[in-house]
Amino acid sequence: MFDEIKEKFEKIGIIPVVVLEDAKDAKALGDALMKGGLPAAEVTFRTAAAEESIRIMAKEFPDMLVGAGTVLTCEQADRAMAAGAKFIVAPGFNPTVVKHCIKKGYPVCPGTQTPSEMEQAIELGLDFVKFFPAEPAGGLKMIKAVAAPYVGLKFMPTGGINKENVGEYLAYDRIVACGGTWMVKGDLIENGDFAKIEELTREAAEIVKKVRGR
Repeated sequence: MFDEIKEKFEKIGIIPVVVLEDAKDAKALGDALMKGGLPAAEVTFRTAAAEESIRIMAKEFPDMLVGAGTVLTCEQADRAMAAGAKFIVAPGFNPTVVKHCIKKGYPVCPGTQTPSEMEQAIELGLDFVKFFPAEPAGGLKMIKAVAAPYVGLKFMPTGGINKENVGEYLAYDRIVACGGTWMVKGDLIENGDFAKIEELTREAAEIVKKVRGR
């Protein structure tokens, strides 16, 4: 099940990481992302609007890869999946939450930063993890260093990724996708500037095409 999601991540290349303060913006945001060429959203569970936003996006855009981010508890994971999320992302490696997701059959991508956390993920049968926060933790240089001994592990770096450096990350074959916020900044959503979001999303999608040839 997760292999299929991972393939979709790889095809899309950049996963917009979204913070929605009001679920009323979910449909317009989803529309902008779809039209811009990045049919995905990691809706973070940092706000009370997250669950309903996922529900709206999943219903309105059935072809969109909608997931939940910043999932810290088993209960949040259950609520997200019940709302229509297709994957779960966490900022760190919480064995209780990861095991819960695996048991329930939820595609889960926990956050890692150290070899020890990566080994825990491998021990639980995962071959795809988030690397967070990417830039402060050493960026691509760090990922290449830790990737060497873990030959079957792939990464989704998130944190400090932007349009200037994302191409370099995407060019490395051990990176499935990058998480990014620059095309879905809070002030753009708050001001209802979905045309700008679509424009920035299209620019990001073009970087993926340029680097990966698709």
